[in-house]
Amino acid sequence: MEGFLDTTDHLSARQFAIAVKRLADALNYGTDRSPFLGSGIEYAQSRQYQPGDPVRSIDWRITARTGKVFVKEYEAPKQLPCYLLLDTSASMTVSSVKKSKYAVAVHMAGGLAFACLDRISPVGVLGVGGRDVRIEPSLSQARVLQWLHEFRRFRYDEHTTLGRRVAELAPTLPNRCLVIVLSDLHDTEALPALKLMAQRHDVVVLQLQDPAEEGVAGTGFLRAGEAETGRVFVTRGARRWVDAERTARVLKRAGVDHLLVRTDQPFVADLRNFLMSRNVLGRGRR
Repeated sequence: MEGFLDTTDHLSARQFAIAVKRLADALNYGTDRSPFLGSGIEYAQSRQYQPGDPVRSIDWRITARTGKVFVKEYEAPKQLPCYLLLDTSASMTVSSVKKSKYAVAVHMAGGLAFACLDRISPVGVLGVGGRDVRIEPSLSQARVLQWLHEFRRFRYDEHTTLGRRVAELAPTLPNRCLVIVLSDLHDTEALPALKLMAQRHDVVVLQLQDPAEEGVAGTGFLRAGEAETGRVFVTRGARRWVDAERTARVLKRAGVDHLLVRTDQPFVADLRNFLMSRNVLGRGRR
């Protein structure tokens, strides 16, 4: 069964493109050329100040220690290719509120993609559901819009393949990349694969969560069906279906940045602050 998913209130293709570009502008606001969004500069050395050097380049630590003014020198800006791993599985499309996890994920993927392009950083995408989609990083806005519109189509019967796709992707990346995962993390194989990938690449996980996944208080026992397999099971209404706090702890120990995005709440400010805090903390690794 196939359907067309309007990620932002039944917008046309043109309106959708405008929406993701506005999101990119919002994410870029207040951030510098952070490694999080695909580019940055790497410290090389410090040397004595020469007339004409910018004041903002002064190395205050060495200047204070030596009594002479030194400035920092950096290597040329490095562009960090970005892969967006977009979960297209059935559990992403089921929703108890207005917008599904999948709708929010596609919108976020678009904003992040154009934020990367604004920094001249190539961006590609990998589908981690039933569809075999891999598009190599590119600087083409037209190409990004093309795969974004393709991902606005969805199926209700896709299984998650996040763990397997991450394991397959990692050895094919010759250089360090930024890998951003947009998923509800319903794949039990995902965390081990992400921990391994984080040993060589910058990995960020944006975990989507529907309010129903926190449990329905006061409902006692209930009979439910798993979206991707159709398996019927009985559970308690107060039970959390996804333990996001435990997931965050596991990922943090592996050096993976994690942000929980609830579909019933605005996410732009939280996502922008997440990007800014990652930059301020100097988490971009080379």
